[in-house]
Amino acid sequence: MRTSLFSRRTIRQGAVFAAGSAKIKLMLACCLLLTLIAFSGRTPSFIGWNQYAAPLSRSSLPRRGYTLLINTWKRNDLLKQSISHYASCPGLDSVHIVWSEPDPPSESLIKFLNHAIKLNSKDAREIELKFDINKEDSLNNRFKEIKDLKSDVVFSIDDDIIFPCTTVELAFSVWQSAPDTMVGFVPRVHWLDKSTGNQDMYVYSGWWSVWWTGTYSIILSKASFFHKKYLSMYTYEMPSSIREYVTNNRNCEDIAMSFLVANATGAPPIWVKGNIFEIGSTGISSLGGHNERRTHCVNWFAGEYGRMPLVSTSVKAVDSRFCWFW
Repeated sequence: MRTSLFSRRTIRQGAVFAAGSAKIKLMLACCLLLTLIAFSGRTPSFIGWNQYAAPLSRSSLPRRGYTLLINTWKRNDLLKQSISHYASCPGLDSVHIVWSEPDPPSESLIKFLNHAIKLNSKDAREIELKFDINKEDSLNNRFKEIKDLKSDVVFSIDDDIIFPCTTVELAFSVWQSAPDTMVGFVPRVHWLDKSTGNQDMYVYSGWWSVWWTGTYSIILSKASFFHKKYLSMYTYEMPSSIREYVTNNRNCEDIAMSFLVANATGAPPIWVKGNIFEIGSTGISSLGGHNERRTHCVNWFAGEYGRMPLVSTSVKAVDSRFCWFW
């Protein structure tokens, strides 16, 4: 009798264990399958920017494009690489290079860039290439008014950053839905400086503060879309003291543009999530005391405006086709 009961109990326990084991295996299989699906959706980002994602259909492309406004300084190799890539983006209408070097661009450089644009542009499009020559070296040069722009919007970019064309086109479409605001890929944030007890003192914070809090109030102009009217406003309407500050300190022209747009709109910028490929060496942001200098800029500019125009937000634009969670 005891042997029979023990046998039945053992069989029952074995069945329960087998069922539990099967459930665990099924759950593990599902987790593995979901991981593979998520990874396959992101695999192109490991291959390179030209193969990041499927191209947009022609029917979804805007009828009017944008101008690539690229800032460079004695890095012709990076300039060649960047323009060769962006020439393949379907929304590109023209390229304006902000040139502040003492010597004019060489004929060989101009010839190479024109050839690269012709070689890489899609559908035999005519993409205009122009050098905006400046006599003085100032960070304000990147926002000088350009009277002969072909498009209403500029894509302001540094020469050492590459974004996949699909990401650029996504940001362009976001800008089209809010053409008065600033749309870009590199967010930063300002905070009220509670340590001073002064309600008019602020602190500039970088990427990790944005990542931790999910809040931002600044989009850096090193990778952003904005209306061409802001070039004119930066040159002629923004307080001249701010331009002088930028020239003297060789910093914060990007923050100055964010202040200008926020002051004009009373609205926050829009951050677009995108993969960034940095092809150059580290810049001034890697130097010691960078955040302190930027904090000084924020407070100086706020004083010149007589208030804090920057508006914080937690909104982020993503391409849901390539995000598992959105």
